[in-house]
Amino acid sequence: MHEHHQDANEKLGNVSFPISCASDSQKPFERGVALMHSFGYEEAEAQFIEITQKDPGCAMAHWGVALSLFHQIWERPGEPSLKRGWSEREKAQKLGAKTERERGYIAALSAFYSDYGARDHMQRAAAYSEAMRKLFQQYPDDLEAGAFYGLSLLAAEPPAEKSLAARKKAVEVLNPLFLRQPDHPGLAHYIIHACDTPQLASMGLEAARGYAAIAPSSAHAVHMPSHIFARLGLWQEDIDANLKSVALAHPIGQIYMHGHELHAMHFLIYAYLQTGQDDAAKRVVEESKEIVARAPKTDDGMGMMEYYGYAAAHFPALYALEMHHWSDAAALEPAASVPAHDRTITYWARTIGAARAGNVGAARNNSQKFDATEEEIRKTKYAYTLEGPDFPRGEVHAWLAFAEKKSDDALRQMREIANLQDKVGKREVEIPAREMLADMLLELNRPQEALVEYESALKVDPNRFNGLAGAARAAEMAHQIATANSYYAQLLKNCNDGNKSDRPELAHARTMVSKNGM
Repeated sequence: MHEHHQDANEKLGNVSFPISCASDSQKPFERGVALMHSFGYEEAEAQFIEITQKDPGCAMAHWGVALSLFHQIWERPGEPSLKRGWSEREKAQKLGAKTERERGYIAALSAFYSDYGARDHMQRAAAYSEAMRKLFQQYPDDLEAGAFYGLSLLAAEPPAEKSLAARKKAVEVLNPLFLRQPDHPGLAHYIIHACDTPQLASMGLEAARGYAAIAPSSAHAVHMPSHIFARLGLWQEDIDANLKSVALAHPIGQIYMHGHELHAMHFLIYAYLQTGQDDAAKRVVEESKEIVARAPKTDDGMGMMEYYGYAAAHFPALYALEMHHWSDAAALEPAASVPAHDRTITYWARTIGAARAGNVGAARNNSQKFDATEEEIRKTKYAYTLEGPDFPRGEVHAWLAFAEKKSDDALRQMREIANLQDKVGKREVEIPAREMLADMLLELNRPQEALVEYESALKVDPNRFNGLAGAARAAEMAHQIATANSYYAQLLKNCNDGNKSDRPELAHARTMVSKNGM
């Protein structure tokens, strides 16, 4: 274990977490906490381990190691991490924290790690959240307790939850604390995550625009604002954030944050596609393949290791579908050696591509492969990923019905998905189901109905290229020329007049705007 001498220029935000350990442990401990607040879990773990070696009597250093193994809103810890977490919690308990507050933090970890074999993950996450609620109630001036309580609310949200109650509660807890300390990394970060849904996104904009400046040394902190920028269609801010994050993540990733640059690149691809920078998007897709090819051979269960398989599957699928390259989407090959939950992405894209290309047999075949692969997932440690709304499955079956000319059934299924998605939100960089519904209506030559759905989709996912292009085309077909021109003009504005794209939608938009004097 090498020593972690803090770079004099390192900025991770302002954290104050007094502990009753050796005075020399205080700053390194707060660095570890700051790293955790920006999800730098591996580096935080290493920092806490170093403290245990230099200050063997520091109980809270073992608390730090244990908490760094609990990636609350990322992946669920497996058996090795749970075993280690419990062991570190036991060490902290045996050493004996010197203050009641510290004992409260250690006890909260017991709520998560104890009896992990007998209680499922969500039960333990809820128990930890309740313990943190009590700790924060006991120490209302402790911003760290408040920050970790806010995060725990998000981690304990049931996968099928539709009310957003946990997110709203987290915002209610975190916002007043953020006003008190606007340079705290965890408060800004967790507000962004709490607001990372269409209904709440605008509430997270202030935190988003501040977080990167709070912790500019963290690749994740520099990336995170783009979750809100993508929700609100602020594409240039999205692009700027992720270019900086990729530049930061590359050197870090060689040591700790494996896969993080791919997360930022995912957002880059999406934002480039929304602004007609098609070659730039394609270039990032190709660069991602090189990174995936260099992926570590073993998964240590930490960080964003699982993003390698996801990137291999989703990046080319996203590019093909957003570009309306239906035949390319239908011909995508499952990436070699990726887990089942990543292979479903390829079969999802192949089904949609085949359906939109009019190849019913291929659409049916790939939908069956999608279903079979989901059954594989149910037998793995990733079965929990299917506990919430399964939007891809619904989209696969809706597009298959559409290809089979079962239009009413297809529209019904897609509308159900869209209605649910409007309530709970989709991932930031996904194609909205309501936009797909509008696409179906437009193909059925029902432009007025399609326009209603495109406009509804744009309210939830503003400034999407295909949303604007679809709305413009639907309005034009419905002889609403002024409305069509307004959407075409917005599309051209977002794409800087479309001079970096050969997409026919942009050529047509230029013709329409020129012809009608917009």
